[in-house]
Amino acid sequence: MKTQVQRWVKGIGQVGVVGLALVLWAPGLSAAEKSFTITVTDQQGVETELKNGIFYWEEKMSETSFVPHELRHLPAKRGTATVNIKFDQIKQIEVKPGADKNAPAMTVTLANGKNGEFTPAVSGSFKGESDFGQVEVPIGSVSKVIFK
Repeated sequence: MKTQVQRWVKGIGQVGVVGLALVLWAPGLSAAEKSFTITVTDQQGVETELKNGIFYWEEKMSETSFVPHELRHLPAKRGTATVNIKFDQIKQIEVKPGADKNAPAMTVTLANGKNGEFTPAVSGSFKGESDFGQVEVPIGSVSKVIFK
């Protein structure tokens, strides 16, 4: 009798653990990140359509390690403030190269028609999948990005 009770308690415990895991995991399913298709034009005039577009940069931790960042927003500077402009708010970005080694100037136009002048907060790139494979275009070589 004692072993049957122990098995029963063990079975309920296992079901409880699985149920808890589902409860904790399920919100992540409904909050899946939106996928973006972007068209990136480089300074040579070459247009590339990227599916699952992200802004990518690597944070150097030491000489041999780094932390990759895959963002669905653009970290930008406006004056001394850092602004994270969400991809779903952006219509297009126009980039003008900076003088000498200065950061490029970006004009960000939002879907609602407003626009503003920014500089990149980090040196990253637009990354995604093209028909030919994975593509990474450094922000310093971009002239225009259109969000679809």
